[in-house]
Amino acid sequence: MSESSLPLTAVPDSAGGAVPGPGQALLRSLTPLLAEWLPRQRWFAGKGRPISGFGLVSVTELLPCAAGGAAPGLLHLLLRARQPAPPAAPGPSAAPAQRHAPGSSADCYQLLLGVRDVLPPPLAQALIGRPTGGPLNGRAVYEALDDPRLAGLLLERLRAPGKLGPLRFTREETATIPSGLAPRPLTAEQSNSSVVYGSAYILKLFRRVGPGVNPDLELPLALARHGSPGAERVPAPTAWFEAVVREASAGAGPLTLGVLQPFLPGHRDGWQLALAALAGRRG
Repeated sequence: MSESSLPLTAVPDSAGGAVPGPGQALLRSLTPLLAEWLPRQRWFAGKGRPISGFGLVSVTELLPCAAGGAAPGLLHLLLRARQPAPPAAPGPSAAPAQRHAPGSSADCYQLLLGVRDVLPPPLAQALIGRPTGGPLNGRAVYEALDDPRLAGLLLERLRAPGKLGPLRFTREETATIPSGLAPRPLTAEQSNSSVVYGSAYILKLFRRVGPGVNPDLELPLALARHGSPGAERVPAPTAWFEAVVREASAGAGPLTLGVLQPFLPGHRDGWQLALAALAGRRG
């Protein structure tokens, strides 16, 4: 895995933000762009509430972002979007936590950002903006999943298990993932992002992430490994990746970021299929 070409280290603090560090120059330069772009994304959960700032959880250079060349760079970010808390639920029947909502909230989001000096015309609709200042000063920053080269790189990372910064890429021992499968982003999902590779695999990327193993990984993996009845109807995870961060609010375990599974056209997600399999087992 390539060495970083940018000074991007950031150390999270216990409150879910980050102490000053080189990565903060990047965050400061991206903040006005992301504050405008993020609320327009279908998977953003805080619509209707202003973003007051961001806290950097981690930043990883998946592909070097050195300036001066035609090749793209790829950054992986986990950041917290600070917003006023949602309105408290009305009425005495609401739970205490709902009646007395805290003054602010900070959901954690996963972003994949492409970086180019010159953005090709087919990627114009993916542009987030050009930062002023910071390590990416004046360069085009855009949604990486719309770039076939960068979406393809994610599959290559999953084909070769390993670690890069806080990220951990894992592949089932018996799985063989072919290379060179053409990526095709899906647009129907509301809360996540998915990319189909050829007609063989689908990678689901969780945009709003929380502590612990995501059910879309945990339950299908458990069904497959234990040979449970109905497991043959659930696409077993082929590979996945996670983040191990030091942020206190993230809990002790890794954060599930993405799951690669065999692609079944017209499929439901792994969680829904696993629930259906368990229901059939009990029936």
